[in-house]
Amino acid sequence: MKLRFFSLFVLLALLAASCRTGGPGRPAKTVAAFFNKYQNRPGFRTTDWSAGLTTRLLLGRIGKLGGDNDISQALTAVRGVKVLTFTPTSAKSEKLVAEGLLKEVDGLLSNERYTPLPVTSNDNSAGQLRYSARHQGDRVQELVATGNVQGAPDSFMLVAVSGDFTKDQLNQLTKFLPTAVSQITK
Repeated sequence: MKLRFFSLFVLLALLAASCRTGGPGRPAKTVAAFFNKYQNRPGFRTTDWSAGLTTRLLLGRIGKLGGDNDISQALTAVRGVKVLTFTPTSAKSEKLVAEGLLKEVDGLLSNERYTPLPVTSNDNSAGQLRYSARHQGDRVQELVATGNVQGAPDSFMLVAVSGDFTKDQLNQLTKFLPTAVSQITK
């Protein structure tokens, strides 16, 4: 009886662990580790952009041209943006997207206490993005978006935007991000 219980416990533990695992090798535990794990692998492309003072001022001016103060403030609060894209070229790599990458990202976002944001229907060329945010008090420190690469429905994309945003700025950023991502991934 004890052996059955122990076997059942081990089986359940393995099943629970497999829900978080995915992708080749050991699953990443943070967003930064995910980028490090995949950035130099074949088929993956990484864009890393760090916002210096001059860039933030330029982004703020661009935001002001649109007339929306919240978006200009959100853009000036951006410290960096990292984008990781993968477009499969074989059935095996399609399986990596469908079963490995998405599960791995979902697991690390859950473990790192990112809060999923409601998905709003948007009409953009980058496809539907899913958002999660990491909060510190009433401020947002990081926004992570997952979705597909423009024109490649079976692809994978992870975008991480670091900064210091209010909730209103976060809402504006999620409206602005799909258009910006479609320009970055072209």
